[in-house]
Amino acid sequence: MARLFGTDGVRGVANEGLSAELALGLAMAAAHVLGDAGGFGGRRPVAVVGRDPRASGEFLEAAVIAGLAGSGVDVLRVGVLPTPAVAYLTGALGADFGVMLSASHNAMPDNGIKFLARGGHKLDDAVEDAIEADYHRAQDGAAPARPRPTGAGVGRVHEYTEGFDKYVAHLVAVLPNRLDGVKVVIDGAHGAAAKVAPEAFARAGAEVVFTLGAEPTGLNINDGVGSTHLDGLQRAMREHRADLGIALDGDADRCLAADAEGNEVDGDQIMAILALAMREAGTLRRNTAVGTVMSNLGFKLAMEREGIGLVQTAVGDRYVLEAMKEHGYALGGEQSGHVILLDHATTGDGTLTGLMLGARLAATRKPLAELAEVMTRLPQLLINVKGVDKDRVNDCAELAAAVKEAEEELGGTGRVLLRPSGTEPLVRVMVEAADQAQAREVAERLAGVVREQLAS
Repeated sequence: MARLFGTDGVRGVANEGLSAELALGLAMAAAHVLGDAGGFGGRRPVAVVGRDPRASGEFLEAAVIAGLAGSGVDVLRVGVLPTPAVAYLTGALGADFGVMLSASHNAMPDNGIKFLARGGHKLDDAVEDAIEADYHRAQDGAAPARPRPTGAGVGRVHEYTEGFDKYVAHLVAVLPNRLDGVKVVIDGAHGAAAKVAPEAFARAGAEVVFTLGAEPTGLNINDGVGSTHLDGLQRAMREHRADLGIALDGDADRCLAADAEGNEVDGDQIMAILALAMREAGTLRRNTAVGTVMSNLGFKLAMEREGIGLVQTAVGDRYVLEAMKEHGYALGGEQSGHVILLDHATTGDGTLTGLMLGARLAATRKPLAELAEVMTRLPQLLINVKGVDKDRVNDCAELAAAVKEAEEELGGTGRVLLRPSGTEPLVRVMVEAADQAQAREVAERLAGVVREQLAS
């Protein structure tokens, strides 16, 4: 049986793979597992529930709340807010766990359910497995893990309307300096931060000269806007000649940026800029940043040149976060724009990342393009080779020989990474080189070897 939980909660096409029945059952299972582990001393556990603006979030939210309240959990319904806001409120309000309904950067038909532990932290795999096991037991007709409450024992549902202001106030309060004089363009992806981000920047002193992706209808989230569609932001930057452009995704846990000329500033470049700022401020704990194996080689070289350590993890912000928590690092992230500032957030926070970039611009009075020059982004080419036996990637001698030959050809100016997909029957071939033509030639050659040697 396939595991329900992926690397970022449970996702699927809403009302198809992700139904109201599944949401109800998972909420009941989470109430049982997290409730039993909570040690509440006779009181009812409390959960914060939020969502992004997808139309399907309305019925899925209703199902989740029904499952929680029907299992004896009091619910604080915060409405449409970013994932990092729900994580923050879970901790700030002393809730026992949180639930976020979102499929992040995915298209509108998808949705997802993410559970957060006390303090707003992601659940460990073992806890997710326990929730999933409880769900399957119920589906198989087993008796409930504990009797369902009746009468005064059922959970109560409360509308928590202060979440927006409380979260925005938190974002502004943690900034090292105000953003006065910085002109900003914001692409909210028609998502959960469409209202939050402009308000936060304005309160921090920035001049928000233009917004796009700021009118969510429930049907247009990520539709041609946001961090996966930068064209609109880049055009707006060239038109308005602003200092900083930021693009969020649907649940605003990631941020990409654009400079005054409309050039993209990706997650690696953002990390490099913030690493130097944090080192200067004395907040870059252990003088180390955390990235993934997909981080651009230019980022690694920049950190080496600046005397900053770099720890690389498997792909996925959860692995970045695990390394940060285990070793006490303060800065981590991915090229895609998931940037985690662990002193201020328990997960990637796109609005906070953008604000920190703005604070750096205000403090240095340097343009973003100049700040981004801290690293040179090497040409990177990724080819997805489909229909192959991905499980043989590490056991094929011919493929290993081809990779070794490519690495020797690239020398110290590039690298090769072959990675089996965690969810699809394909192998990702990533090559970085000194120029785009070499990266393409080497990547296509290796992709051919993968197709030939791993044919299924």
